[in-house]
Amino acid sequence: MRFGVLGPLAVWTEDGEPVRIPEAKIRALLADLLIQEGRPVSADRLIDDLWDGDLPRHPANALQQKVSQLRRVLNDAEPGARDLVGYGPAGYRLTIEADAVDGGRFAVLVSRAGRTTDPRARSALLADALALWRGPALADFTDAAFVAPAIARLEEARLAALEERAETRLELGEHRALVGELGDLAARHPLRERMQAAYLRALYGAGRQAEALEAYEQVRRRLADELGADPGPPLAALHASMLRQDPALTPQTVRLTRPDLPAQVTTLVGREEEVHRVRAALERSRLVTLTGTGGVGKTRLALEVAATWSEDDGVILAELAELRRFDEDVVLDALGIRDDGRRPLHEVLYGRRLLLVLDNCEHLLDQVAAVVGPLLRGVPGLRVLATSREPLRLSGEAVIVVSPLAHGDAVRLFTERAGEAVDDDEAVATICRRLGGIPLALELAASRVRGLGVRELRDRLGLRLLGDGPRDAPARQRTLAAVIDWSWELLGQAERAVLARLAVHAGGCTLEAAERTCAGGGVGVCDVMDILARLVDRSMLVQGDGRYRLLEPIAEYCAERLSDAGELETMRERHRDYYTALAVQAGAQLRGHDQHAWITRLEAESANLRAALDHARGHGAADCALRLVNGQAWYWFMTGRLGEARRSIAAALSVPGSSPGARAEALAWHAGIGICAGEAGNPELALDAVADPATRARLRWFVGFAQIGVGAQADGVGHLNEALREFEAMADRWGTAAVLAGLARYAAMRSDFAAARRNGERAAELFAELGDQWGLLQTAEPLGVPAEAGGAYAEATRHFATGLRVAEQLGLWSEVSLMSARLGRIALLTGDPERADELHERARRLAVEQSNKSMEEFARIGLGLAARRRGDLDEAERYFRTGLEWMGRIGGVGPRALLLAELGFVAEQRGDARTASELHAHSLEAARADGDARAEALALEGLAGARLLQGEPGEAVRLLRTARVLRERTNAPLPEAERFDVDRITAALRENYRQG
Repeated sequence: MRFGVLGPLAVWTEDGEPVRIPEAKIRALLADLLIQEGRPVSADRLIDDLWDGDLPRHPANALQQKVSQLRRVLNDAEPGARDLVGYGPAGYRLTIEADAVDGGRFAVLVSRAGRTTDPRARSALLADALALWRGPALADFTDAAFVAPAIARLEEARLAALEERAETRLELGEHRALVGELGDLAARHPLRERMQAAYLRALYGAGRQAEALEAYEQVRRRLADELGADPGPPLAALHASMLRQDPALTPQTVRLTRPDLPAQVTTLVGREEEVHRVRAALERSRLVTLTGTGGVGKTRLALEVAATWSEDDGVILAELAELRRFDEDVVLDALGIRDDGRRPLHEVLYGRRLLLVLDNCEHLLDQVAAVVGPLLRGVPGLRVLATSREPLRLSGEAVIVVSPLAHGDAVRLFTERAGEAVDDDEAVATICRRLGGIPLALELAASRVRGLGVRELRDRLGLRLLGDGPRDAPARQRTLAAVIDWSWELLGQAERAVLARLAVHAGGCTLEAAERTCAGGGVGVCDVMDILARLVDRSMLVQGDGRYRLLEPIAEYCAERLSDAGELETMRERHRDYYTALAVQAGAQLRGHDQHAWITRLEAESANLRAALDHARGHGAADCALRLVNGQAWYWFMTGRLGEARRSIAAALSVPGSSPGARAEALAWHAGIGICAGEAGNPELALDAVADPATRARLRWFVGFAQIGVGAQADGVGHLNEALREFEAMADRWGTAAVLAGLARYAAMRSDFAAARRNGERAAELFAELGDQWGLLQTAEPLGVPAEAGGAYAEATRHFATGLRVAEQLGLWSEVSLMSARLGRIALLTGDPERADELHERARRLAVEQSNKSMEEFARIGLGLAARRRGDLDEAERYFRTGLEWMGRIGGVGPRALLLAELGFVAEQRGDARTASELHAHSLEAARADGDARAEALALEGLAGARLLQGEPGEAVRLLRTARVLRERTNAPLPEAERFDVDRITAALRENYRQG
C-alpha cells in the first residue's frame, strides 16, 4: 500500500485505488504512526495524542479497538495489509518501506538531487520531488498538537527543496521563468534569506536590475524591523555584486528557437509514475525507446516528457507515421535547419544539447537505426526518445514497455472523457476491464456514451463499435480496428498465423500450450517459441509469469482473422482437447510432492478449462465434458470452489451420450460435493457403478469424508472404514492416510481425543512421507482440537498455525477460513477477545467469498461465543439461531448440541430460567444421541444454571458434580471458554448459600 502525508492524509492500494479511512480517531492513529517513520510509538503516547486529555473510560481498550479498526480497513483494501500495523515491546509501529510514504519518496529524491552534479538532472529530480506535494503537509491535522512538529519539519524540507531547485534553475539560465514563480514565495517568506537571494538573482538576470536593488532594500528593512539584524554575508555579497554589475549574475545560456510541441487538449491520466521512469531513464541512457501495443499511449507519454524537458538547445519532434523513408533530412526539417553545405548531420548538431523525439518508428526500424546510431556516437549532447511497437536494438538502448492503465486509472480516464453521462459504476468497470486498460480504446468507447449510455455500450462493446474517433486524429487512430490493422500489416505470414490462433485461448497460455495448439499449416512446433518472442517484441502479445496473453481488443481482432481463414472451429477443438488432457493429468498429480505446482497451474488455466467445457457442452462432446470435470473435481474441492464444482459437473452431466463409467464417476463427485455444500444426497448408486477399484475407493473415501463433516456421521464412518479396507488391500498409502485423517477428524468431533491423536499422528506420518501438504493440513484440526480441549493452548496454536500457513501457501481459502476460526477459538480461550473477533471475522469473510456455508457458520459461531461473553446477548443469539437453522437443514447433531447449550446460556444471562432449562434439555438430548461426552457435560452445566434460577440450588450442585465426573471419566476437561459459565454459576451458588 502507499500512504500520503504531503497534503491531506491519504492511502492508496498498489493499483492506485484510494482507500477511505472512515473515522477521525482512526485517521489520527494512522497519521501518528506515519510521522514516526517506522519507529514504535507506545500505547500511552498514542492515547495522549488521540484523546488529548479527554480520555475514554477504558483508554487501553479504546486504543486497541482503534488499532483493530485500522487493521481491518487496510486489510479490506489489500488482503494481508493488516500486518502492516505491528506491535512489539516498545509499542505500535507501521512496518512499511520508507518509499511507501510520499514523504519518504520526497526525501529520497531530494537526497539524490543533492548528490547530482549535472544541474539539469538535479532540477528534474527536485521537480519530481516537489510534484509529490498535494497541498500543505497533513492539511487535515493542522489543529492537532502531536502533528505540529512533523508538519513543521515537512514544510521546512519543502521550502528548502524549492530554494535548491530555484538555485539550480538559475545555473541553467532560467531567470525570466523564475521571477514570477519566486515572487509569491518571497512575499510569503520575507525572512528566508536564501529564498530572497534566489529571487533577487532572478530579477537581476531577467534584466530588472532596479527592481532587484529595491527588493533588497525591502528585505534589509524587514530584517532590521522584525529581527533587529542585518542581512547575512551571502545576501550582502549578492547586493555588492549587483551594485558593481558583476557579469556572473547575467545568464550566458542562449536557447535556440525550436518548433513548439503540439499542445495537448486533455489531461494525462494515470501516467505519473511512467513520466518519472522515462525521465530517469533519459538521465541514465541517451537512447530510450517506449514500446507497447497500439493505442496504449506511447506518443502521449513521450510528449508529456518532452514538454517538461530542459535541454539547453530544446526538443525536436519528428513524427514518422506517415513517412515511408527516414534519413538525416527528416531531422533537419524537424529542427528547421537548412544546411546548404551538406555537412553530415552530426557536424550540424555537434555542441548542442538536444532531445530528439522520434514518434512511430515501427515501420522504419532499419532506417531509423541507421541514422540514430551514428548520431548518438557523434553528438555527445544528443538524447533520443523513440516510440515504437518494438525496440530499435541499438547499443545502450533503454527499453520501457508502456503497459495498459491499471483498473483504477482506466476507470478515471473513461469517466473523465465520458463526462456527466456516466451513471453505472459496474458497467464502467466491465467496459474498462474488457478494453484491457488501453487508453485509445477507452477514449473511443467514452465518445459513444452520450449516444448509447454505459449499459448499452457494455452490452454492444466490440471492435466495430469503437470507431468514429476525432476527425483531427490520424486515420490509423480513428478506430481501434485501424490501430490493430497498422500492426498486423507489419507481421509476416507465420507471425499472423500464430497470433490469430492464440485467440482461442482464454486468459493467456503457456509456451507448451501455444506449441501444442498453434503449430501446423507451415508453422513448425520448433518455430512457435521464436515467433512468440517476435510478437512480444512487436507489442502484439503480452508476456508475464510464464504466460502469453492477448489484450481483449487484439484477441477479438485475431478471432475475426481466424474465422476469415476458416480455422476458427478447428482451433477451438484443438484447444478443447489440449485442456481436457491437462485436466486429466492434473487429477493424477494433485496428490504428493507436486501438489502446489499443479494447484497453481490449474488456477492459471481456469479460464481455458471453462472455455473447453463450454465448447464440449455446446458440441455434444459428452465424454470430453465429463473427463474435464472429473479431472478437476478434486482440485475444486481442495480449493473450496464448491459452487463452481457443482455447476460444472451438473453441466457436464446434462450432455447426452456419455459412457457409463465416466458418468458414474461424475455423479459420485457431484453427490459428495453436494453433501459438503449442505445438500442431502444418495451417492451409493453412483459409487457402485464405478468400475475401477482405485477410483471407486477414492470416491468412497471422499463421500465419507464429506458426510462426517455435515451430519451423516454414521454413513460417513461406514464409507471411510470400507474405503480403508480397499486402500490397504491395494497398498495405497495416500488413500490410507486420507481415511485415517477423516477418522481422526470424526473422533475429535466426538471428543474421543485418544483416537483423534492416534489416527491423526499416523495420517500425518504417511502424508509427510508422500510430501502431500493438503494431507498434512487435514491433520492439523484433529491434532489441535484435543490439545485445545486439554488446555494445552500453545500446542493447539502450533497445530492450527501450521495448518494456516500450509493453507495460505496452497491458496486453499476454505481451509484458511477453518484454521483462522480455530485460532480465533484459542484467542477466545486465552482472553484476547479483540484478536478472536478479528480471526473469526476473517474466517467468515473468506468462507463467504468461497461460498462455503459450513465454514461460514463455524466462523459465525465463534463470533457468537465472543458476543455472549462480552454481554451482547442479542447479537450472540442471532449468530446461534442462524447456525441452528443451518444445522437443521443439513441434519447435523454434534454442533447442534453446542448451539442449543449456548442459546440456553443466553437465556440464563437474561434471567429466563424456563427457556434456559428447555434449551439445555434439548442440548443434552442431542449430545447423548451423538455420543459426545464433552457436549453432554456442557449441557449438564447449563441445566445447573437453569435450576439455580428456578430456586433449586441443591439440584444445581448435583448437576455440576455429575458434569465434573463425566468430564473426568471421558478425559474432557473444562476449557477456559466454558469455565466462563461454570464460574458464573458457581459464584451465584456461593452467593445463594451465603444469603441462607
